[in-house]
Amino acid sequence: MNEISDSSNLEFEPLADSAIVYRALLRKQWIDRENNLVLFDAYLLRPNDRGLSLTIASVSSPEKCAANFKNCYGVASLQVGQIRELGLDAVPDSASHAEIIGLPYPKDDRDRAERLADLLAERSIIVWQHRQT
Repeated sequence: MNEISDSSNLEFEPLADSAIVYRALLRKQWIDRENNLVLFDAYLLRPNDRGLSLTIASVSSPEKCAANFKNCYGVASLQVGQIRELGLDAVPDSASHAEIIGLPYPKDDRDRAERLADLLAERSIIVWQHRQT
């Protein structure tokens, strides 16, 4: 895993376990619309990303989170404590943004990456979806 030191994270208070964060679902194939579920692909770390992008719910809404992207098909919520239960963390890097850190890249450890992604998806609740036309 690519670890990059970033001292700017130190200026933001750690998120409480009870804090809610949003994950923007930027691909149609990240959502099972029939069952209203997030699929594990939404939580796979992509090359060159060091963490998965999150919006901090206390300073945003699902609609505002979705509006930050040209194409957003849904927004899922997660509780920070549920992320930490998996040995991962949600670390803020601005007043409104955080990243899930500690995930392996699929190319480095596919089984662990998919298992953690699946566990994150199971803990996610879709709180906003783009209306299909």
